[in-house]
Amino acid sequence: MNSPEIQQMIQLLSRLPGLGPRSGRRVALHLLKKREALLKPLIEALQTADQTITTCQQCFNLDTSNPCHLCQDTKRDDHSLCIVADVADLWAIERSQIFKGRYHVLGGLLSALDNIGPQQLTIQPLLKRLENGQIQEIILALNSTVDGQTTVHYLANHLQSYAVKLSSLAQGVPMGGELDYLDDGTLSAAFSERKRLYA
Repeated sequence: MNSPEIQQMIQLLSRLPGLGPRSGRRVALHLLKKREALLKPLIEALQTADQTITTCQQCFNLDTSNPCHLCQDTKRDDHSLCIVADVADLWAIERSQIFKGRYHVLGGLLSALDNIGPQQLTIQPLLKRLENGQIQEIILALNSTVDGQTTVHYLANHLQSYAVKLSSLAQGVPMGGELDYLDDGTLSAAFSERKRLYA
């Protein structure tokens, strides 16, 4: 039987996304075996993160400054706004280096099952950002799930009164995907989002 301290460490690690009790035990044991190389630097990094990382009050990204470095970047396109559900989605888009505009993080998706309504998301700050008329295009980069599509429809209804071009990410067959392996929803989306090959 492990000591209470080790057991608590395992339990906390097991709560992390992608880790369960077995993975939590493996990670805890690995950290304890590599104290100087991993455990101590990790503790210092976590303490630093706790003390310095904050939520940007403009786009709701996580950063050490407020506004965040993306909001402060003068080279970004002020007329284009990408709406994402979570900071992880923002990071994924930034890794792709395909979008050079501004972001807005909702902080989740509308979900009746999880009791997440518009008040729990950053929708009011989003609407306030649109009041000055600077944003000309909004891209809804939300998950292709029931909650994601519910949020897309809700936002689309509320953004109609603003003079902006509104679009959402294309859906359908992924690169390298084979039709035989696709689920019905993905195949249906691929057909509805089809595009002409010749003008």
